[in-house]
Amino acid sequence: MTGDPGVDALIQQWAAEREQSAEDREIHQIASAWLADAPAAAPGIPGQRERTGANGWVRVDSADPSYVAAMRRRLPEVPYDLLAAAAGWWQMIGDVTEAEAWWDAGISPLDQRALDYRAAGLTPADLGRRLGPLTVLEHLRRGSAPAWCVARLSRQRKDAAS
Repeated sequence: MTGDPGVDALIQQWAAEREQSAEDREIHQIASAWLADAPAAAPGIPGQRERTGANGWVRVDSADPSYVAAMRRRLPEVPYDLLAAAAGWWQMIGDVTEAEAWWDAGISPLDQRALDYRAAGLTPADLGRRLGPLTVLEHLRRGSAPAWCVARLSRQRKDAAS
């Protein structure tokens, strides 16, 4: 059509709406009005009711409250949604003490690059080690690849063992 995917999608949607019968348009209009009037309920898992009755669903948190509480102590001004998102990632790969160790080493768990550093094989203790005139953390902040830092640390350990 036009070559622009957004414009093409809009044209296809418009053409599909024009091809609908009067009955299809009425069904779509009634369904849209019904969905707009429906109350937005917080998500919940059936069977996890706060109180008896159909209205009391327990809110499901995506992050462990202990992670969020630990982050809230250190970063009280950060919005809850951001803390919960970061805590959700950290709880999948480590515990609260590990996240706090990264913090103490100079990397905030809100910085998702910490997950890349961890995946490359770096530990919080490695960040303070020297590679030449700079620490590993300084190298990372200047744009060095985590894999390069791991390789240099490995070579440094091998040389020290010899």
